[in-house]
Amino acid sequence: MSGAAAMESAAGRSGLPPAAYALVALALVAATAVILYAMGRTPICTCGTVELWHGVVRDSGNSQHLTDWYTPSHVIHGFLFYCGAWLIGRLPGKPLPFGAALLLAIGVEAAWEILENTDMVIERYRATNIALDYYGDSVINSVSDIFAMILGFSLARTLPIWLTIAVAVLMELFVGYWIHDNLALNIIMLIHPIEAINQWQSAV
Repeated sequence: MSGAAAMESAAGRSGLPPAAYALVALALVAATAVILYAMGRTPICTCGTVELWHGVVRDSGNSQHLTDWYTPSHVIHGFLFYCGAWLIGRLPGKPLPFGAALLLAIGVEAAWEILENTDMVIERYRATNIALDYYGDSVINSVSDIFAMILGFSLARTLPIWLTIAVAVLMELFVGYWIHDNLALNIIMLIHPIEAINQWQSAV
């Protein structure tokens, strides 16, 4: 049985209705928003508006609105988290129900959003040229990022594996071409900045 099939089968035996998982998921997202607000994150952009799409990377509005050039990275998070759940589903023992796997993914994404908005990580980002104007996410942007991850997780559940991989690669290439940044480069520059990449990104 494949990992996806194992999750589907386990979901059918879990005894928890989908509405229960949905309520817990919403509670996790709401709790994350409250924590971020308590940390001093602004609810929306300080400009006073909420944009569906903000396409300027190197200004104070980046990561303050509903979607931006980094939204695809969070969709890819969902792909990767589903892959992790798929691998767990292949292990011997009780398979992980889909709803439980999604809640686990939301928990991991929420934890990252909280960590990402600590002063330590913000300053780490700002050490690179492309993030000089970055001062953390707004609450609405972080919440939107979590829902982007949920979208990616759900797409990975339905799309063939090859198509999921193709979509992830295309998004990485497209975003990397247009803004000189993407999920892979973001991880590299956060963990171990490379000056050559830093200079290339400064050309945006």
